[in-house]
Amino acid sequence: MRKALSLVVKAAVSGLLLYLALRTVDIVSVKDRLSQIDLRWIGLGLPLLLVQVFVLAVRWRLIVIRCGADLPLPQAFRYSMIATFFNQTLPSSVGGDAIRIWLVGKRANWRTATYSVLLDRVVGVVALAMFVVACLPWTLALIRNPVGRTALLMIGLGCIGAGIVFVGLTWERLRILQRWSLTRHLAAAAAIALSVLRSPQAFVPIFGLSFVIHLLTALAAWCAARAVRADLPLIYSVFLVLPVILIAVVPISIAGWGVREGAMVAAFGYAGLPPSDGLLVSLLFGAGYLVVGALGGLVWTFTTDRRAPGAGAVLSEQAGLGARLDGNRDTI
Repeated sequence: MRKALSLVVKAAVSGLLLYLALRTVDIVSVKDRLSQIDLRWIGLGLPLLLVQVFVLAVRWRLIVIRCGADLPLPQAFRYSMIATFFNQTLPSSVGGDAIRIWLVGKRANWRTATYSVLLDRVVGVVALAMFVVACLPWTLALIRNPVGRTALLMIGLGCIGAGIVFVGLTWERLRILQRWSLTRHLAAAAAIALSVLRSPQAFVPIFGLSFVIHLLTALAAWCAARAVRADLPLIYSVFLVLPVILIAVVPISIAGWGVREGAMVAAFGYAGLPPSDGLLVSLLFGAGYLVVGALGGLVWTFTTDRRAPGAGAVLSEQAGLGARLDGNRDTI
């Protein structure tokens, strides 16, 4: 009952935010421009999203190794593609995380699988927040609206603060956390995260790949802008789109739909750009991930033994854990 209610609420939020975003633009103009898409830029943007999934797989593999297991890169890429399918077809990115845990769990133990996926998500969010905060001097020069500025500061610094709190779970005086299963596992995962931070050999490639992932996000959004002839300089894509993606991390809608569109419209408006351009870029960007998700569905259909015993039970169990830790999307 609670899961069904959560789905209904998220669907309502997505619908309401999409409606509000559409109200601020000229729908006729948006339809006309969508009918005149330059497919050459779409043809460039979609491969960038596939490259992004590959880089995500490389980062995840490094984290799996740090957790004490091994995952060949072709397998990591295949599992990541399958995860994009579930992220786009289920109400929450928990679906993609759960399937990654299940697939890796068949090769290693479930604890290693769960820790690796959790840490992959945490690293993605924190690295994105670090990127956004580092760009704030230029972003705030574009966004003059005090509400927009406050939102950026709160979300960017808040995500970094949450990452610090997560690592702080390893503090010796917090031994009380060992009494409960969830907090005990969180503390164990935090210990691995701390070991990554203390090791340049692990920290540099893992966070370096994270920054590449976010740059690919900005580049793909720029390609979407070029496809509809939106006047969005590439550097503006870095300063405006990445904060929007960070805002869309907040798990209040279905796959970020509605939150991303509303935030993109607002960001473009604050920067003196046409709000309709923000909506067009966001819609095409989201559609690109739907296409990548569909390709992931083909990978799932033709390469995975979905009849494995207990698969459904494992997915359900891991989704229950993930639902308490959710709040991320494909692009992190």
